[in-house]
Amino acid sequence: MTVNRPRGTRDFLPTDTARRRYVESVMRNVVRNWGYSEIVTPTFEHLDLFTLKSGEGIIGELYNFTDKGGRELTLRPELTAPVMRMYVNELQPFPKPLKLFYFENCFRYERPQKGRFREFWQFGVELIGSGRPDSDAEVIALADAMLKAAGIQGDMKLGNLAVIRTLLKGLEPEIISKVMRLVDKKEYAGLEALLEEIGAEEKLKSDIFRLIHLEGKYTLPQAKEIVGNIPELVSFEKTLKLLDAYGVNYSLDFGIARGLDYYTGMVFEVYAEGLGAQKQVCGGGSYQLIKLFGGGDVPSTGFGIGFDRIMEICPLVPPALKNLVLVSKPETHLEAAKLATTLRNYLPVHIDLMERNFKAQLTYANSIKADYVVIVGEKELEAGKLTLRDMASGEQEFLTLEEVIEKIS
Repeated sequence: MTVNRPRGTRDFLPTDTARRRYVESVMRNVVRNWGYSEIVTPTFEHLDLFTLKSGEGIIGELYNFTDKGGRELTLRPELTAPVMRMYVNELQPFPKPLKLFYFENCFRYERPQKGRFREFWQFGVELIGSGRPDSDAEVIALADAMLKAAGIQGDMKLGNLAVIRTLLKGLEPEIISKVMRLVDKKEYAGLEALLEEIGAEEKLKSDIFRLIHLEGKYTLPQAKEIVGNIPELVSFEKTLKLLDAYGVNYSLDFGIARGLDYYTGMVFEVYAEGLGAQKQVCGGGSYQLIKLFGGGDVPSTGFGIGFDRIMEICPLVPPALKNLVLVSKPETHLEAAKLATTLRNYLPVHIDLMERNFKAQLTYANSIKADYVVIVGEKELEAGKLTLRDMASGEQEFLTLEEVIEKIS
C-alpha cells in the first residue's frame, strides 16, 4: 500500500530545504541586527485562544481536536495570539518595548491553491509595549529590510484605521465591524448596500467612499480634509517622516482595513508580482490584543511574512559548498574513516558505506558532483601521503594531510 502525504502539505527535497534554510538565515540575520529576540510557542494551543481573537467563525478553518483529557485544542493557525498569550503568562515583568520574532509552521484547514497551503510557514515580528510613531516606523522599516534582503521587490501600501473609524463613530459596533470587513475585501457594492440599509447620511457615504479610494504617497492632506487633523493623523504623519528617513518606499492607501477589530491605527500590506491572485507577501499593523487575554492595556505593532509565498519568487540561491569523497580499499578503509573525522572540520566529506569497489567509488564521486576525491591506498599510507584529485580539472597531487587541508580550505 502506498501512503501519500496529506493534502495541502509538501515534502521538501534536499535542494529545496537548503534553499529555504538559506533564505531563512538571511532574514534571521536582518531581524537580529535590528535587536529582536527569537521566541518559540507550542504547535498546539487551547482552542479559545483563537476564538477569543477571531470569533467562533474561525473554527471551520482550524485543525481542532479534543485530547484524551477532554480539552479543546487546535494546531496553531497563526502566531500573534500565541505570542500575546506568552506575554501575559511569562513576559509582563520584562522591560519595554519587547522586540520579538518567530519563524514557525502554522496550519489552516482550507482549500489548497497556488501560494496557499494547509501547512505553511510564517516569519513574524511583534513589538510590545510602545504605540508611538517610532515603533510603528521601525516595524515597517524592518519588514521592508527583511524582504529586500531576500531579494523581494514589493509594493508597500500604508493605511490608518483610525481615519475611517472616526467617520464611523456613533454607529453600532457590529455595523462598524461589517463595514471594515467589506472595505478589507473591497466589496464596494456590498458596502453601499449596507450603508443604504442602515440609512446612512449622504455625506457619510460620500466621505467613506472618498476616503477608501485615496491612494498615492501624498494623499494625507486629502484625508485630513475628510476627517480633520485628528491626533491619529498627526502621529501617522510622524511615522511617515521616519519612514522617509529610513529610506522606505511606500504609498498610502486608506482603503486598507485588514478586517479585524483588534487593529487600532497604522496598517500596512506588501504585494509582490509573480504570485497571481495570492500576491500579498506581508501584512501587519498596530493592535490591541493583550487585554483580551487577561493582560493590561498594552499597545503592540507587528507583521507576518508569508514565507512560502516569498520562496515562490525569491531569487536567492545558497552558496555552493564544496565536498569531498574519500576513496579506499577494504584494507585501508579504517584509516579512511579516521581521516574523514579530521577532514570534516573543513568541508563535507563522504566515505564509502556500500562496500563498493575502487572504480564504483569514483563513479559515485562523479554522480554526486564531488569537488575533490582523496584516495587512501596502501601506496599512500606507506608514504605517509594522500592522493588529492581535483574533479573539475582532473589534476592529481601526492600530498601530506596538512597539504591536502591547505588545498581544500
